[in-house]
This record gives sequence, C-alpha cells and structure tokens, in this order.
Amino acid sequence: MKHPVKVYLEKGKTYHFCTCGKSADGVICDGSHKGSDFTPKAFVATRTGEALLCRCKKSGNLPYCDGTHAKHEKLDLDFLLNET
Repeated sequence: MKHPVKVYLEKGKTYHFCTCGKSADGVICDGSHKGSDFTPKAFVATRTGEALLCRCKKSGNLPYCDGTHAKHEKLDLDFLLNET
C-alpha cells in the first residue's frame, strides 16, 4: 500500500485517520482496528475538497501524504565491489 488515497473532505468536519492499515480504504477508520493496540488519529479538515491521505503511514505530515512513500531507500552495495 504505497500510494496515497484521494478522498473528499469537508472543511470543519472531524475525520478519523486509520493507523492500523486494516480499514477498507486504508486511510479512513472503519473500526477494523478493534482488538488491537491501534487507535485512529482524529483530524479536522482545514478546507473542502480533495486531499491525498497517506496509506504508507510514514508521512511526516499525517494524515496527509508528503511523498515519503516515493523516496528511494539508499542501499549500501559496496560489498559487491569486494567479491573474491
């Protein structure tokens, strides 16, 4: 689940962001966390319209996507140069 989910939000309305990743769309809590240690994160929409919510749960701006899912991890492959 690397890509964000586009949702329509209404300004001033409270939503509950899924932190467990088990909800149907992966971003708006539907109660699927019940019985786990996860709790949804409440947030209030600051504007009306479409928003991209983070599905990877690694954004620095949760619940909104900041593109973290698209950043490539730097791998140390120097060991390949030392083949004997």
